[in-house]
Amino acid sequence: MSISYEDFAKLDIRIGTIKTAEVVEGADRLLKLEVDIGEENPRQIVSGIREYFEDIEELVGRQCPFLVNLEARTIRGLESQGMILAGGAEDVFTLLHPGTKVPSGTPIK
Repeated sequence: MSISYEDFAKLDIRIGTIKTAEVVEGADRLLKLEVDIGEENPRQIVSGIREYFEDIEELVGRQCPFLVNLEARTIRGLESQGMILAGGAEDVFTLLHPGTKVPSGTPIK
């Protein structure tokens, strides 16, 4: 399926820095992330990536792209204010990240 450039331009994708990562109680796959995306207050993002990290503390400090203008959604009683962008197929999973540290909130164009 193809989309127009105008549709792609509607996406607000920014580099965020993960400040905290917590297990969502009662959920096997969910983590609650607090992410600095260059705004006054960090964003709370709930993501189903827990199974890929033996030690979730290794996420703290990582920079990843986040879709930040996605409509907020409540997951397990927690408001998720965006989506982390990652890749994977079958047994392979990877977080995307910039090759060089950049300021939180740097837009992806």
